[in-house]
Amino acid sequence: MTIDKKLIVLASFAASNGKTHTPAQIQKLLFLIDKNIPALVQGPHFNFKPYDYGPFDQSIYTVLEGLYQEGLVEIIESGQTWKKYSLTPKGQELGQEVLNSIESKGREFIREISMFVLSLSFPQLISAIYKAYPEMKQNSVFRD
Repeated sequence: MTIDKKLIVLASFAASNGKTHTPAQIQKLLFLIDKNIPALVQGPHFNFKPYDYGPFDQSIYTVLEGLYQEGLVEIIESGQTWKKYSLTPKGQELGQEVLNSIESKGREFIREISMFVLSLSFPQLISAIYKAYPEMKQNSVFRD
C-alpha cells in the first residue's frame, strides 16, 4: 500500500480509536510521525515550519477538508475559532487498514505518540514539542 498524505492522516487518527483531535494535536502528531519514523510510513509527508505554536503545515487542513468531502472525517464546531476533527466509521475502518499495513515498529510508534499527544493539555503539548525540538520555537507566540 502506498501511503500518501491522506492515508497517514487516517492512520494517525485510527491509532487513537476514534478520539477527537484539536488542530494543535493533529499538527504535532503528524510532525512527530514525520520527524521520527519517515522511512516506516513512506514520508515525510508534510513540510512543517516554525509557527505561532510550533511546527505547522497549512496543507494538513486541505487534506482534512478532502477527507471530510469523502465522508471519512467529521469536522466538529468547537465553539472556538478552531474546529475539532474525528474519523467517521468509514474513516476509522480505512485508517485501521492503513495502520495495519505499517511495519509493527512504526505502528507501535504511531499508537504511542497518538496517546501521548492526546493525553497532554495544550500548554503541556507545546512545551513538550519545544523541549524536544527547540528549532520549532523560533516564531512562537507561546510563552511557557
